[in-house]
Amino acid sequence: MIKASVVAAATLLSACSADIDNYQASKPAFDLFGYFEGDVKAWGMVQDYNEKQTRRFKVDIVGTVEGDTLTLVEDFVFDDGELDQRIWVITKLEDGNYQGKADDIIGFAVGKEMGNVLQWQYDFELKMDDSTITVSFDDWLYRQDEYHVFNLTKIKKFGVEVGTITLFFQKQR
Repeated sequence: MIKASVVAAATLLSACSADIDNYQASKPAFDLFGYFEGDVKAWGMVQDYNEKQTRRFKVDIVGTVEGDTLTLVEDFVFDDGELDQRIWVITKLEDGNYQGKADDIIGFAVGKEMGNVLQWQYDFELKMDDSTITVSFDDWLYRQDEYHVFNLTKIKKFGVEVGTITLFFQKQR
């Protein structure tokens, strides 16, 4: 009896987990390079483990595509006046897979595109006062239409969720 309930619980939990393959038929196609080529504006917030909003920010993004490489220049303005810039260099691999690099990313980011979704995962060097800590990001980007993408990110430390980021992108016409 115990084994059956453990199997049932495991099945239920795995059914609740997001699986990128579930989005295979979702439209419109995500098209990472097509969406981010040119000018994109974004805005978002960071929440801590208690879901308290801790920061708000805006981002101006300029994307340039050359062959199988997308370069994204992201200029951040935070609600406390802090300015930051991240430059991503993303390479298109086979079968909807991507690999990316930026200065505050540890190793490489890896991503997979399926239907209208891109899952993007990486370890990030997070600035905390006078030091940094390494956290893991699990980004889920959802293409809504020609101009809009939603991004939900779980931030984890030692496998425990410590925060979330909610971000909205709007492609400029």
